[in-house]
Amino acid sequence: MMAEAGAGGPRLAELLALGRRLWDELEASTEPSSGAPAVQDKVRQGLDALQRAAAMVAQLELFSENEELEEIASADLKFMLLPALLGALTLKQVDLSRRMEHLESAREHFLHFLKLCRNYGLGSFQLPLGTSSKEGAGSPPAPRDPIQPNLVAMAMSRTAKIERYKQKKELENKLASMSSSVESGTADEEQIREFYILQIQKWIGTSLEEIESIDQELVILRSRDAARQAPAGSHGPSRPARAPMKPFILTRDAAQARVFGAGYPGLPTMTVDDWYEQRRRQGIVSTPQRAPGAVDEESQKQQLEKKEEEDDEEALQKARDWDDWKDTHPRGYGNRHNMG
Repeated sequence: MMAEAGAGGPRLAELLALGRRLWDELEASTEPSSGAPAVQDKVRQGLDALQRAAAMVAQLELFSENEELEEIASADLKFMLLPALLGALTLKQVDLSRRMEHLESAREHFLHFLKLCRNYGLGSFQLPLGTSSKEGAGSPPAPRDPIQPNLVAMAMSRTAKIERYKQKKELENKLASMSSSVESGTADEEQIREFYILQIQKWIGTSLEEIESIDQELVILRSRDAARQAPAGSHGPSRPARAPMKPFILTRDAAQARVFGAGYPGLPTMTVDDWYEQRRRQGIVSTPQRAPGAVDEESQKQQLEKKEEEDDEEALQKARDWDDWKDTHPRGYGNRHNMG
């Protein structure tokens, strides 16, 4: 079917030409910001023209799953680019509140274009993940574990990117050499057909790259939204606020409490047992469970410490008595065997 035929033919071609021209102007724009009013005005105009053209293509049933590439008229091949151009212009919208909506819409346009090309045998490529079933069609794949990446998949992806880049440069060089004759109308039908097929193949590479970039951004946006919507208590039960503790001296037993209390009258004293009992009443610590025989061992330990303290006191008293004795008895006192 010739899209140029009929009353709607020229209008369809004009809409596509307008969308292509606005896209080219946006790509060559020197505006410092993509959100500038002049830039976004061109984006809106381009989207409007291409959407109207896409609606006309669907109404005309210009492309069918039951036909071969050879059955498409050379002049109609250029209309296969409509979904790819729609996806590219959709990405140029800058409304952050609708960013996820724009990403998903652009992804659908690119996928539509890739499936159309795949149906006609244009290019050798694999459709992105998430398009194998009707339920998952158009949806990006789940994010992989960043800690354990699939090294084989990464290597294959890198190789594919390098190959796509080489093909893109070759296609751009061929298109540049053919564009003048096609645009001036001096090219024959075979050259026109080759020119449009080269354009389609170039946009296949662009669409694959854009879908990969969209999937990465969607993962980030969805993770951010999930974090914002998470309830406040999802990070675990909140602990009750504790009253600030006043400073005190922690001692082993009541005897130490009396000693330290006399030296630091400004600070209260508390034994370990009293401290545990206080914390237990507050519900902060539980009463420690002692194993069988632990009571006897603790008692023996306390008796041993008490004996050591008593031994220390006895040794200290002997040392003091010895010092007193030396003060009252001169050196050599009581030695009567070496008088001379």
